Amino acid sequence: EDICNLKHLPPNIDYLVNFAAESHVDNSIISNRVFFDSNVFGVYNLLELLRGKDPADRPIFIHISTDEVYGDILEGSKSEMAMLKPSNPYAGTKAAAEQLIFAWGRTYGIKYKICRSCNNYGWGQYPEKLIPKTILYVLEGKKMTIHGDGSARREWIYAGDNVEAIYLVMEKGEINSIYNISTNEEYSVLEIVKMILKEMKMPEDFYVFIEDRPGQDIRYSIEATKIRKLGWKPKMTLKKYLPIYIKKVKEYYDSKNKNG
Repeated sequence: EDICNLKHLPPNIDYLVNFAAESHVDNSIISNRVFFDSNVFGVYNLLELLRGKDPADRPIFIHISTDEVYGDILEGSKSEMAMLKPSNPYAGTKAAAEQLIFAWGRTYGIKYKICRSCNNYGWGQYPEKLIPKTILYVLEGKKMTIHGDGSARREWIYAGDNVEAIYLVMEKGEINSIYNISTNEEYSVLEIVKMILKEMKMPEDFYVFIEDRPGQDIRYSIEATKIRKLGWKPKMTLKKYLPIYIKKVKEYYDSKNKNG
């Protein structure tokens, strides 16, 4: 059910974990209203549902945010205390949601924990995202399209590692705190595409550059000492997972074509 339309929360729950979001930056640039609806109004609705419950019966609100709320990070890494300076409508709506959570926490006593995660990858990801899109393009014999010169840098985390970190925050994190979740595994968009092309035995220049997206952030990098102090560290690396990822996408692609 759409979080914007929820009228009641289930009884006797300890946590309300909000993964719901519109998350694709390109889509947010083209059609930003749906991002406001899900990422801002949806969070407002959840906060109001929490406010409506007896304080003794309120679950703790675990909100999944993003490293993009910090905006460009040209040098070093941002801690949880850094200023938010989002660059695109997606990041803007995620930052706005956090501001609502801080305010509802202060005014109405809503208890929360916020997780700001870096770029996720893993089987089942939407095909519009960089890694699955590149793999699918290669399987279809099409050159991957890269915004600008491909120099935009991101940190990458396996979805399974991210979920373990979120679960740890849920169980052991401080109330009304923020946790960056990152791996320090940093690659540019162009490096990612070339890694996939190499793994799939394609020419390393099997891509084309297209116009850069408006509001493109040059680099994200977040400092994750707090979550590591809780005992978390990533188990997977992108280089280790990439052959598995490609195999899974290829199997799915072949079965889909075979069946119709």
